[in-house]
Amino acid sequence: MAELLKMPRLSDTMEVGTIVTWHKKVGDKVNVGDLLVEIETDKATMEFESPYEGVLLHIFVKEGESAPVDAPLAIIGQEGEDISDLIKQVQQPTKEKTTPTHETPPKTATTNQTTITEQKTEEPSPPQEGRIKASPLAKRLAKEFGIDLSKIKGSGPEGRIIKRDVLEYVEKAKETTTPTPPIAFEEAYEDKPVSSMRLTIAKRLSESKFTAPHYYLTVNVYTDALLKLKQDIKEIFSEKVSVTDILVKLSAIALTKHPEINASWLGDKIRYYKHVHIGVAVAVEDGLVVPVIRFANHKSLTQISRELKELIQKAREKKLKPEELQGSTFTISNLGMFGIDQFTAIINPPEAAILAVGRTRREVEPDEDGSLKIVNKMAMTMSCDHRVIDGATGARFLQTLKALLENPSLALL
Repeated sequence: MAELLKMPRLSDTMEVGTIVTWHKKVGDKVNVGDLLVEIETDKATMEFESPYEGVLLHIFVKEGESAPVDAPLAIIGQEGEDISDLIKQVQQPTKEKTTPTHETPPKTATTNQTTITEQKTEEPSPPQEGRIKASPLAKRLAKEFGIDLSKIKGSGPEGRIIKRDVLEYVEKAKETTTPTPPIAFEEAYEDKPVSSMRLTIAKRLSESKFTAPHYYLTVNVYTDALLKLKQDIKEIFSEKVSVTDILVKLSAIALTKHPEINASWLGDKIRYYKHVHIGVAVAVEDGLVVPVIRFANHKSLTQISRELKELIQKAREKKLKPEELQGSTFTISNLGMFGIDQFTAIINPPEAAILAVGRTRREVEPDEDGSLKIVNKMAMTMSCDHRVIDGATGARFLQTLKALLENPSLALL
């Protein structure tokens, strides 16, 4: 009996998947565990192995197309098996649900700042009936220049339109078209399909922003000791750590001292976690993902640094596993490397707080004796869910984190 393969749910928030690559084609033999297809979810591109053995008999969702979870993807059965009834049973719903994710917008035809417009002064070509005969190259050129092939008279065999005909049409159009100014004040836009990742980000963060009552606490941190720690680790241990690595480690320590921050709102109860899993927001091509450093309070700074580098690399290559994206109890978003001084972030549900970190900046301020001094400072803003964290509670946590960042040796206590 043929088996109907359906779109798998590859993450806890996945609703739609996009086929990136089929690793088997119709007619290929498939074994259980063979890499069958790569699917883009809302979080990453993941490999999916075949749960069945047999021959790939039919594909419903082609590369570049999307389908919701549990929609028919393909049929695997025995070679020569009649699957016509099964195809008829599922094909119509599949056509309605499957939509291409990549559309090529039409191109406006311009050559040397001269817009190619439809010829009106040339002798009209005789009407062509049926399919227009044109070489593949002529079709591609006509598409690039935005030319209707029915307006061109072919000089090839049996009136076939060839490359020369298209180029001659373009040259004649240039001669007969009034040149336009180099700057054309024309409205233009391009519509791009929303990716599964972007749809999920929009849904989850909208729910967070409009459901959780956010409030914000900002504190400025002197970063001289933090920067010295980075330099010392590099010189003594030949290990390069980032500000984000240090933030993960010291935030984890601060959370163990303030467990009321390490919590989630669950509707009829508040869950306080005894473990500390720190999520780190990472920008990727289609949006952002939040890989998780698990049990961050029990890991050394160098362990965190190596693990985070690996997770960031996998995130950008869309190779993160579902378990590497789940379970965070607190999130850090650092935009300092982009030159951002300060910002606020939307809480990553169901967490109760997220820390937004800006860049280290040099400022001049008065010293105790009245003279001026140059200091390094960094702004941190914590977004809090007021259903879980009161203002004073959030402020005490930031006081502890500020003290740890300004005096990292306190982490040894």
